[in-house]
Amino acid sequence: MTGSRVVALGHYQPAKVLTNEDLAAMVDTTDEWIRSRVGIKTRHVAGPDEPVDELAFQAAGKALAGAGLTPDDIDLVLVATSTAIDRSPNMAARVAAKLGMGGGPAVMDINVVCSGFTHALATADHAIRAGSASRALVIGADKMTEITDWSDRSTCVLTGDGAGAAVVEAAAEPGIGPVLWGSVPEMGNAVRIEGSPPVFAQEGQSVYRWTTSQLPPLARKVCEKAGVLPEELAAVVLHQANLRIIEPLAARIGAVNAVVARDVVDSGNTSAASIPMALSKLVQRGEIPTGAPVLLFGFGGNLSYAGQVIRCP
Repeated sequence: MTGSRVVALGHYQPAKVLTNEDLAAMVDTTDEWIRSRVGIKTRHVAGPDEPVDELAFQAAGKALAGAGLTPDDIDLVLVATSTAIDRSPNMAARVAAKLGMGGGPAVMDINVVCSGFTHALATADHAIRAGSASRALVIGADKMTEITDWSDRSTCVLTGDGAGAAVVEAAAEPGIGPVLWGSVPEMGNAVRIEGSPPVFAQEGQSVYRWTTSQLPPLARKVCEKAGVLPEELAAVVLHQANLRIIEPLAARIGAVNAVVARDVVDSGNTSAASIPMALSKLVQRGEIPTGAPVLLFGFGGNLSYAGQVIRCP
């Protein structure tokens, strides 16, 4: 085996929907103000009975069903999250237990905030290439509304809850390209989840300037590492942070023929869940041909980033 590929996807969102009009009754904002600045219309909010591991479990079950696999077929579980309140058992172990995995999988959480899923996907790919795993369940799940300051109109309009999952397995022909990852440590405080209880905060203008100016050449380098031209991309799935970031960034990458994921409009910023959830929806709707190249690129907290080109399952 020389690589790995994504064979199936799944996603889950809580039933409760919070609209811009709902937020306008809670804080000094309006539907027009929110849409013009971040492009969000609605977001999903998990209840007290829906912790992060439950969100992850629901998405994982759908991905496994899509792959035609049982939980015992998985030997590595990775959960990307920054909203796991308990330190142990970690979210991956909790998900494995909820799924009834009897094969003793390796279980790891990965906290790289908004770029967590693409970091986790690369980690799964590396483990399979090294022979340390044969099939992995890679999940991005976050309950951002639990760490939201609902009195801060600059951040409370952004956040939503959800999870997305991918089944990754060994493949003779690689379907996951080389990762490009890194960070800007001196700007790490631009996106924060700090305190006790933890609260999400960010320096919005700094993040906006960094993403719109620095990320396009990095995203093009991801394509170069994969041997794919930007105009050959069938889809671009960026971290769903803000529509005002997503649309200019996709244009500056040069992906002129690609479907651009805009799930942020209906789901808000779901951190590590945003990329797998948006990708799962595009695939479910049949908007990306099987085998077509798709750019995944996560960015955000730590100011960290990670991206790769995958072949659509």
